[in-house]
This record gives sequence, C-alpha cells and structure tokens, in this order.
Amino acid sequence: MQNDEVIWQVIRHKHCSFMSKIETGIFCRNPYNVTGICNRSSCPLANSRYATIRDHDGVFYLYMKTIERAHMPNKLWERVKLPRNYEKALEIIDKHLMYWPKFLVHKTKQRLTKMTQMRIRMRKLALKTREKIMTTPRKEKKREARREEKAEKAAVLDKSIERELLERLKKGVYGDAYKDIYNYPFDKYQKVLEGEEMQLDTEREEEEEEPEIEYVEGYDELEEEDDIEDFAGFSMDNSHADDDFVGSDEEAEAVIRKRERKESAFASRRFEKDEPAAKSKKPRVLVEVEHEDAGVRQKAVH
Repeated sequence: MQNDEVIWQVIRHKHCSFMSKIETGIFCRNPYNVTGICNRSSCPLANSRYATIRDHDGVFYLYMKTIERAHMPNKLWERVKLPRNYEKALEIIDKHLMYWPKFLVHKTKQRLTKMTQMRIRMRKLALKTREKIMTTPRKEKKREARREEKAEKAAVLDKSIERELLERLKKGVYGDAYKDIYNYPFDKYQKVLEGEEMQLDTEREEEEEEPEIEYVEGYDELEEEDDIEDFAGFSMDNSHADDDFVGSDEEAEAVIRKRERKESAFASRRFEKDEPAAKSKKPRVLVEVEHEDAGVRQKAVH
C-alpha cells in the first residue's frame, strides 16, 4: 500500500529530482505542484489526493488525483476542461472539489486567478507594438564582414578580367580559336559589339537628321522649247535673208560667221548637257542645212 508519510520522508531528507534550493527558500519544479513550494501539503508525490490547474496552449484544465487510481499510472490524473469565463471556471472547481480539503480548493482557485491575470497581460503585450531587440554574436559579425570583403575583391577581379578579355577579343588577339583557348562566354562579347553598333547607328541617325542643301539644274523643258524656237527662227531668218538681203558679199559673210559661232556654241553646250543622260534619252540627230547663196553649211540638232 501507498504511504504518503514514508514517501515524504524519503523525498525531503534523502533525494528529490524536482527540489530546487536557493537563498530565498526551497522550491519545487514539478509541473503538477499547485503552489511551486516544496512542503508537505503542496507536494504532488507525497499526497494521494491532490488537485491542480495546468495550461495547454491557452486552455486551462483542472487535474485531480485520487487514491483509487494509484495502481493505474496511465489513468492517475483526471482532467476537466475549464471555460474561458473566470466565474464559470470557479463554479466548475467548486462542483468537482466539493468534498475536498479546503486548503486544496483555495490553492486551486488562487492558481486559476494568477494564471488568468497572466493570460490577460500576455494579450495586452501581444497587441502592443514594441521594438524587438535581437542580439547577434560577435564571432558571426566578424565572419560576415570577412566574407563581404572577400566577395567584393572577387567581384572587382572578375570585372577586371572580363574587361581585359573583351579588349583583347575586340583587338583580335586570339583570332578564331579563342573559344578553345579561353573558356569565356561569347554572348557577352556579342552584347558589347551590338552596343557599339547601336551607338554608331544613333550617331548616323543624328547626322542624317540635319538637312543638306543641294543645287539641281532646272528648266530643262524650257531650254528645249527655246532651242526649237531658235532653230525655227534661224531657218526663217535664213529664208528672209535669201529673199530680202541686198548687201555686199562681205557684210553677208560677216553675218553668216556670227550666226555660225552662235549655233556652234549652242550645239556644243547642248551636247555636253545631254551626254550623261544619253542612255535614258533618245539619240540626237545632226542635220546639215546647206544654203546655195551663202555657200555655207549650217548644223542643227533635233
């Protein structure tokens, strides 16, 4: 049979794993202890009839132990869930501990009150925003600083190597076999070339935007009409000269020479102008006009 006094003498005077002795007193670390103090009336091991309150994830339970279940350790404690309302919880405690010692009933209610107050304070603190202070070890800070320095040096070195390789590839130092010699991605080099081509294109577009002034020959049709009119006038003048000319031979020769010079200059000018466009235009025909009286041949262009 279980004897509570024998168990208490062994626990108190010899050894108890839940006992904690400090300067202010002797305390008990057993989770079923109703007061937290190591004494005869509060010890859950040395009392075959015992009651306490425990918290499971914010829900309070009333635990009760009786001598009738001492031979069944797996069913030693009877558990009753308490409501969140404080008054209703007290009523349930009074109902289940009606014939129990007044000391246990009082300590159980006192424990319920303290735990309810603790839950209210926890809610208020959770709703209140506060700064969270986090500490980091000094060794971890030093280790992270060293890693950052190494990473920065490696990044600078990689960039300098990349720049140097791009310059060499651009100059054509490696030739066509650079892929086999250096394991360098060709995409980056291609991106650099494309960027330079885009810059050249933009510069060309800017240059093309500025308007250029050009001078072009005009009035081609008018010149051709003037030429035809001059030729017609020349033929009419010749006919009138044949009919109405009554002067000396010297004056006639002077007039004819003057007209020859005019016509020759006009024909040479037209020939030079039409020479580059000879492929696109119809071929010109030289017609010789011979006057019996003057004895001089005149050339006209059709």
